[in-house]
Amino acid sequence: MKRLLLSLLLIALAGPLTAQTERKIVILHTNDLHSRLNGFTPEADYSPSTTGDDKTKGGFARIASILRSEKRNNPDITLSVDAGDFLMGTLFQSLELKYGFQLRLMKQMGYDVVCLGNHEFDYGPAKIAGTINSSIGKGEIPALLLSNTVTDPQDAGDDELEKLYDSGVVRRKLIIERDGLRIGFFSLLGKDAVDVAPLALPVTFAKQTSFARKMVRELNRDGCDIVICVSHSGVSKDKKGKWTGEDVRLAKKVRGIDAIISGHSHSAINEPLIVKGIPIVQTGEYGQNVGRLELIHERGKTKFAGSMLIPVDDSIAGEDDVIEAVLAQQLLVTDEILAPLGLNYSVPVAETDFLLECNEQGDFHSSNLGPMIADAIHGYVNRHSSAGCDIAMVAVGVIRDRIVPGMMTAPDIFRIMSLGSGNDEVPGYPLSRLFVTGKELKNILEILLIAHKSSPSNHCFYSGLRVKYDPERGLLRRINSIEIIGRDGVAKFVSFSGEDDTLYSISANSYMLEFIGIIKKMSLGLIRVVPKDMSGNPVVDMKSAVIDMNEEQQGIQEGKEWLALLEYISSMKDVDNDSIPEIDRKYSAAVRTFFEEVR
Repeated sequence: MKRLLLSLLLIALAGPLTAQTERKIVILHTNDLHSRLNGFTPEADYSPSTTGDDKTKGGFARIASILRSEKRNNPDITLSVDAGDFLMGTLFQSLELKYGFQLRLMKQMGYDVVCLGNHEFDYGPAKIAGTINSSIGKGEIPALLLSNTVTDPQDAGDDELEKLYDSGVVRRKLIIERDGLRIGFFSLLGKDAVDVAPLALPVTFAKQTSFARKMVRELNRDGCDIVICVSHSGVSKDKKGKWTGEDVRLAKKVRGIDAIISGHSHSAINEPLIVKGIPIVQTGEYGQNVGRLELIHERGKTKFAGSMLIPVDDSIAGEDDVIEAVLAQQLLVTDEILAPLGLNYSVPVAETDFLLECNEQGDFHSSNLGPMIADAIHGYVNRHSSAGCDIAMVAVGVIRDRIVPGMMTAPDIFRIMSLGSGNDEVPGYPLSRLFVTGKELKNILEILLIAHKSSPSNHCFYSGLRVKYDPERGLLRRINSIEIIGRDGVAKFVSFSGEDDTLYSISANSYMLEFIGIIKKMSLGLIRVVPKDMSGNPVVDMKSAVIDMNEEQQGIQEGKEWLALLEYISSMKDVDNDSIPEIDRKYSAAVRTFFEEVR
């Protein structure tokens, strides 16, 4: 009898134990949202409260609908994670320091974990710390994560960020317990991401591989059943179409990671990517997809069960509370940023029936958008500054969006040139001007001819000059001639003689002009350029090179790239007489008149 009772007891206990041996873990993930609260397309088309009536991709209200629906429909463990660069890309970012809106909105949407990417450091560590403090002062935010930061105890520039780490608001690791499982998260900022985050200093970042091994060991000691790496490092495809990149190398070199949630490279991984048994997932960019990663934990082991991208389109009705929150913030953007400039959030400023783009991951050489932006800057500086400029330039890496057929509003134009800030209340890098000799100009252009080979973001577009070059010749010997096109349309040849001290002015955003200072590094020490003011004095502080766009007013009235572009396209002809200018059709195809190959 005792044996029978014991057997029945063991059977009764075995039922629940067996049921608990297999657990499904669903991780919903996004990356590189870049503050695209109203989606990816002309914002005037976005209608999140209804379905079947727009072509917009993304939008936070629709993302919220997916996150909440998945959590309702999956009774097992479901977590929502963002892999960084959630800020920087639209006018909404400009009010973050004051209102701390987006992180609170992401918590409201259902995000559990949000990681910091390189663009969170675009205004420096003090500003991202200020944004986080503003957010937590007004409500709840998701858990914030960035593991491989190295702060400097001797530098006050990162003190506010250090305090956030010390208080646990920003974490180096995160353990979430659900249904008896301990799920450990750590995050990385990769090498390429660090390289394009110069304003993160004095914060630096530990190397990925060795640091990841350390974090895996630490989370294992913490008793984690599952270890997830959220890596803002990226993947890409090689010439043979195979996946490569920093996160692929990470998976090959580090054992003990159960999944890598990737970001930074804006890559949409549609099919499962498994490297050394580790799934790597990424959704693309701007919230056009929500990723769904499924893992199974059974008998102490975790295995990949599948991944997919859920399109965020207008087949999905947005969540009403998120729609209302975004609209309220949109009114603040109008009142505090656009209205003082004589602009409105929803009023069209131009229209087009052709696509203008500059695809950094594709054939950026054939861009029609890059040359138009360079022309816009060139005209803007020459209209608003008495000294004007000889040459305007813009790099692929600062062109963040495209112009699609349809109506454009001011927010659509801002998204194209959305990076940076100056010393006023208007978002965007200020336009600056430096002077160089003819010989220095030739050397700069020689380097920029090949700079894109190390990184596509270094490729530049120009206005105000014509260059003839021979691509078959050696380093620093390719350029045959440079002509400067004056305001009167007359071309003048540039002398390359070291004895000719004639100065030529270059205008670009303030970040771009700092690029001149690293020409020596890119040329392996062969050349050195000394940026000058109009009197020929070396420029030490780049802030002194900011152009005053209204010399009659007191102080420096900054000009911005996006305002230059907006003014340029707004001045174009209204071909169809609907009171909205059309973009000039000369930009309907690639414009490459500034560089001509000769052999």
